Amino acid sequence: MARFEYSRWDGSQQFSPQSADQLFDQISEYLLHYGDDAMPALEEWGEENPELLEMLIKRGYIEKDEEGRYVVTPRGVRRVETKALEELLNVTNCDAVGRHETEHRGAGQTMHDEWKPYEYGDSLSQLNLHETLKNALLRKGGKTPVEISEEDLVLYDTQYQSACATVVLLDMSGSMGRYGKYGQAKKIAMALQALIRAKYPSDFLQIVGFYTYATPLTERQLLKSAPKPVSIYDPRVRLRIPLDRPSGFVPEHFTNLHAGLQVARRILSRQPFQNRQMLIITDGEPTAHVEGRDVMLIYPPAEITAQITLREAKRIANEGVHVASFALIEDYFYLDLVNFVEELARVTGGISATCNAENMAQMVLSSYIKGRRTRKAM
Repeated sequence: MARFEYSRWDGSQQFSPQSADQLFDQISEYLLHYGDDAMPALEEWGEENPELLEMLIKRGYIEKDEEGRYVVTPRGVRRVETKALEELLNVTNCDAVGRHETEHRGAGQTMHDEWKPYEYGDSLSQLNLHETLKNALLRKGGKTPVEISEEDLVLYDTQYQSACATVVLLDMSGSMGRYGKYGQAKKIAMALQALIRAKYPSDFLQIVGFYTYATPLTERQLLKSAPKPVSIYDPRVRLRIPLDRPSGFVPEHFTNLHAGLQVARRILSRQPFQNRQMLIITDGEPTAHVEGRDVMLIYPPAEITAQITLREAKRIANEGVHVASFALIEDYFYLDLVNFVEELARVTGGISATCNAENMAQMVLSSYIKGRRTRKAM
């Protein structure tokens, strides 16, 4: 419970109004959970509080697009990502996550707190002059002039940092809207964006949302995204939707992990990295799959959908991609989902974990770090 202390104002205390940063951080919580649906409410609020909205605009967090609608700027997106990372790692844990070096040495980041003796063939570009001079002085007993020999040479140690391509498959089906699951999953995805920008700038990261279809999301699109609303409530569904000429109404709230895997595989196949991984965040069994140029929507979940999805996952693993799956078991007994992700781990040789939205963050971030497997020595 929050505690407040009150005292009489004597005129000397300085009044500190809420800053634009604090205000935007509060608004961003709504954006994380409701996506683009929160923007109309922001516009209505701005009409009642124009001075506060102007403060956000001047700070560079909000702007109007070509159609006159308020949108979050790239600077605003970056702030949401950074705040998400700070919250999930509590700032001080960021360094504990650490960089992910391989055991192989070579051109890479200089580690200024480590050094090694010079060996024939080493480049002198990483010469540690302080330690080299100290060795020379010790060898000569402090006498001058100082003469440096090969045995005095000390180099900064460098560690090769492997680059990695990662695709995060994010479930956007209708059930993800319950219990804040999607907002928390989206926050983790945005935290990964900030982590890679700060710690691993040579890495590649792409978020792919999957529902009835599957769509790569830019950073701004991710912030604007929300789970697809449930649009049909039939107890049994079997629909065939043509991809090329869909009908006027297409229920989008189904779970088409198969389509997500197809998109992710195409993205990763274009990346020039040997280290590649895929992180899957979902809260339900697959209820849709692709057959030729059609999408099959089947509920309750069918064995054929599971088998087609597993075959695609195995194909990805056979191409050298590390697969990690996280099943959100939030509001009822998810035995079938647990069985599915365990089978997914078995066929891919990857890992699976069951968790809830609150404890998912550290598991996903830890998996990202561990999944950056080291490149084999040539």
